[in-house]
Amino acid sequence: MVLINDVTLRDGMHALGHQYTVEQMVAIARKLDEAQIDLIEVSHGDGLNGNSFNYGFSRHTELEYLQAVRAELRHARLAALLLPGIGTIEELRWAREAGVETIRIATHCTEADISRQHIEAARGMGMDVVGFLMMAHMIPTRELVAQARLMESYGAHCVYVTDSAGALLMDEARERVSALREALSCEVGFHNHNNLGLGVANTVIAVEAGAHRVDASLAGMGAGAGNCALEVLVAVLHRMGAPIRAALYPLLDAADHLVRPIQRRPVQVDGNALMLGYAGVYSSFLLHTERAAAAHGVDPRDILVELGRRRMVGGQEDMIVDVALTLKASLEG
Repeated sequence: MVLINDVTLRDGMHALGHQYTVEQMVAIARKLDEAQIDLIEVSHGDGLNGNSFNYGFSRHTELEYLQAVRAELRHARLAALLLPGIGTIEELRWAREAGVETIRIATHCTEADISRQHIEAARGMGMDVVGFLMMAHMIPTRELVAQARLMESYGAHCVYVTDSAGALLMDEARERVSALREALSCEVGFHNHNNLGLGVANTVIAVEAGAHRVDASLAGMGAGAGNCALEVLVAVLHRMGAPIRAALYPLLDAADHLVRPIQRRPVQVDGNALMLGYAGVYSSFLLHTERAAAAHGVDPRDILVELGRRRMVGGQEDMIVDVALTLKASLEG
């Protein structure tokens, strides 16, 4: 059975500037649960305790979001994301008390060692623990496998190939998922973004390569060009005869009537979103980049190319303005 982890209410936060209302979250969660989605992830877009000037502030507290969604769930498990250094063991504790059953511990793909404390603590709390290796396109597959083995050794029940930039080509996605599947005893997962238009295709490839869990969001609601579109993925997997529980109609209704109407910026592969995947840039940088480009009169595509050249990663959002100012100075000089 392939488990589907919905990220509409977490990664989708990026597309709304973290401004979901509790009522919107509840309505979406009801439909996801009706469709028998396995896991529903709720938190700030940058994980538990992500509220900050660097990342942005959500409209409500995470505790309000988590408690409201948990009250609606009859089938799905409640999940949350945590980035060590942003979220702490204290966030783990109150998230567990709020009903979070699955916690995803996310690090840059070369920094699995900083997840040990959080993975071990979550295991001690009886949680289903997932390791999340972000920006997985940035290192060779053999190095990604070594990092995944670390997360498994700390106690992760599942380790994800996380294509945060939507930069992996199809053969690259297959190679990474297959390698983790062969090397690990724990489950393997796959998360991606649609910046090169490969969101559904690469997720299907991950399923074919043996992924136990995959991520998706309604109408692709997420950072950059969005995530793998949940309703499209489910339709394709049904056509393939893949072993999933999800029902299609409630997802179509939710995507069309609940999610698309609240999108501030169309979640699509437009020019700037495409450049994220082309340049290999963290997907949540998109709105920050567009704001910096408008403020300083430079081309957002040039900012994204430079960010990719500098190999900027999640947590370095402050460098976007620095790049914009550097480009502006070069134009004026």
